[in-house]
Amino acid sequence: MSEVSFEQMLEESLKTIRTGEVVEGTVIGVKEDEIILNIGYKSDGIISRSEYTNEPNADLTKMVSVGDTMEAKVLKVNDGEGQVALTYKRLAAERGSKRLEEAFENREVLTAKVAQVLDGGLSVVIDESRIFIPASLVSDTYEKNLEKYAGQEIEFVITEFNPKRRRIIGDRKQLLVERKAQMQKELFERIAVGDVVEGVVKNVTDFGAFIDLGGADGLLHISEMSWGRVENPKKLFKAGEKLTVLIKDIKGDKIALSLKFPDTNPWLDAGEKYAVGNIVEGRVARMTDFGAFVELEPGVDALLHVSQISREHVEKPSDVLSVGQEITAKVVDLNEKDKKISLSMKALETAQASEE
Repeated sequence: MSEVSFEQMLEESLKTIRTGEVVEGTVIGVKEDEIILNIGYKSDGIISRSEYTNEPNADLTKMVSVGDTMEAKVLKVNDGEGQVALTYKRLAAERGSKRLEEAFENREVLTAKVAQVLDGGLSVVIDESRIFIPASLVSDTYEKNLEKYAGQEIEFVITEFNPKRRRIIGDRKQLLVERKAQMQKELFERIAVGDVVEGVVKNVTDFGAFIDLGGADGLLHISEMSWGRVENPKKLFKAGEKLTVLIKDIKGDKIALSLKFPDTNPWLDAGEKYAVGNIVEGRVARMTDFGAFVELEPGVDALLHVSQISREHVEKPSDVLSVGQEITAKVVDLNEKDKKISLSMKALETAQASEE
């Protein structure tokens, strides 16, 4: 029986490996550009920087430590220098591709950080597999600038999976649309006309403001912003502002809102404040040929007829009054039902003359 050398015994005890095989090893050395693995073979395994990560200038000493265990795939049993060439990146990509295929089939919601903002959309990476999300599928509203998504974690589903063509498409818009639909359904189930709710100003136009109620937008028309007159909504509200509003009407999916709360109606105590004979102060709000309309308080206007401006003859109100002018007058008529008040400056002049 022939003697077997120690070297032969050691070599026979070591496993054999083949190209394409997945092996597990322990890190026994790390340089900036390569990782050395003990894979239980007669030669050590080497993972170059380009076979570990897609980052061209990555420092591997900051990413891997001696003693770490990892799996890698055999590229070459002999790399020309007697060592085994391994790849970690390609194995991760293959496993990532398999995971993405399952996510595609199961319509799984994935989460990943935006790795790159491109001209036509966003790029995210999961297990070394790159997914492209077109700009049209990033949001349910038009996004002019996608830079705000850089570095953000976003959720999406995979709607197209074709690894052979390196085409894996993600869709974030679909999730947003579905969630908004669910939120809208829940919102309409819990609100009713007369409810007071909180919302956030979404955008302001010349005719009103759209308020996000959390699932649907409501319209706060310019005529419902105050008991008084509002000339420019953009001077009153700003996007992002929180607002407490009254639900005035609901028709289908349209919600009409109001800030004219019933308990703040200035006509509730108008009968007492503006009783006939009372002396009141107000501001000239607008004028016509037959008289001037005086704002006594927001939501309460009174008519000062041209014949009641002065004891002297007045051709037209603008001859003696101007918009914004503060005046003092006497209430000569009050119709609470029709919300009409008549004033007279002439009556005050007459009373003063009588006293003199």
